[in-house]
Amino acid sequence: MNRRHWLEVSLALASSLAIKHAPARAEDAYRSPYRLRFRHEREALAAGFEQAPWNTPRDEGSVPHADWYDARTHKRWGAWGPPARQYPAPRHVFGKDATFLQDRVILTASRWIGHSYQHHHIPDWNPPAHWPWIKVGLGHNAPGIDCSNFSSFYYNYALGIKLDTGIAEQGERLRVRGPGGMGAIELERLAPRGYEAVLATLQPADLLYIRNNAGKIAHVIMWLGVVGESPDSVPLVLDSTGSGHRDSSGANIPNGVHIRPFGPKSWYFNDFAHAHRIIPSVSRVSQVEAAEASEGGAEFPPR
Repeated sequence: MNRRHWLEVSLALASSLAIKHAPARAEDAYRSPYRLRFRHEREALAAGFEQAPWNTPRDEGSVPHADWYDARTHKRWGAWGPPARQYPAPRHVFGKDATFLQDRVILTASRWIGHSYQHHHIPDWNPPAHWPWIKVGLGHNAPGIDCSNFSSFYYNYALGIKLDTGIAEQGERLRVRGPGGMGAIELERLAPRGYEAVLATLQPADLLYIRNNAGKIAHVIMWLGVVGESPDSVPLVLDSTGSGHRDSSGANIPNGVHIRPFGPKSWYFNDFAHAHRIIPSVSRVSQVEAAEASEGGAEFPPR
């Protein structure tokens, strides 16, 4: 098959795959009008995910699964649960072009479409009823993740690049550990001004940081660019956030991980601060030190 073949992915299918470890919810009836059209074969993009430690949610945490819900985890991490493990560097994808790495990151993130917004470090952590919980719009605890833990997680899972999970730290730090936690990479900071300039500048898998009403970085979203397809041609992003966003058909997009529009009148654009570009740095790992990713999270609601 031609290497430029576009693979269209139904988000209804993506949602059903993403929530296979989660309990059924009313929100599961949502059917997104948006599609992902990858520029590379899905099987190639997902290469390695069938192997350990990628092939089971039990290996998402830095704490062994047997200890996820014990007293030590409860005392140290509280409502957040265990932090994400450092995933290895997937050596077989390095040397691929930027479009391949962009597609791989987006495909990775799409695996969790349908998970709820929760103040958790890893998406499939599902604490028991007695566990402490930080209140969010869903109204109860469940497998899920907040915005900055999510962006850190999918870059880590896809390329072995683990970002800070606290939103403020992630939005400011430009030197992070390289794939597999080795060496360091320098991220590019982009701050285009004006809607058309933003659209012309951004590339798939760029991370966009959004301010709250107090002017502080409070949210992060991923730009889909040409990989995202909308019936009304409005640019799309992928993030984990609360409800209150409407799709191109006027339907309310549920809480949690979903594709959402980036329109000229949206909160995303009106309070856009800057973006980070990570993909080009993958081929420029330097043997200098970078601080280990710090653990934190995002505030909710972000505005």
